[in-house]
Amino acid sequence: MAHFAELNKNNKVLRVVVIANDKCLKDGRESEAVGIAFCERLFKGGIWKQTSYNFNIRYNYAGVGDIYDAELDAFIKPQPYPSWALDETCQ
Repeated sequence: MAHFAELNKNNKVLRVVVIANDKCLKDGRESEAVGIAFCERLFKGGIWKQTSYNFNIRYNYAGVGDIYDAELDAFIKPQPYPSWALDETCQ
């Protein structure tokens, strides 16, 4: 199964959906772009990024309320305290 996060215009995660692997295939290989196109068709638009609960891409599994940082290409949990900083694993 493939997991995709829908983002708002400020890159905040609105929801995470699961789609069948066969909806993400191009020439027999998984393609994020194909999965994004499937989500856009299914949900009538939106901004989508693939996420992984195995932490294979984008450091962290996306959750509702998380932020996608395009510069780091990572999903980041909200900062709990102003004194806390991200480490090299985006935690």
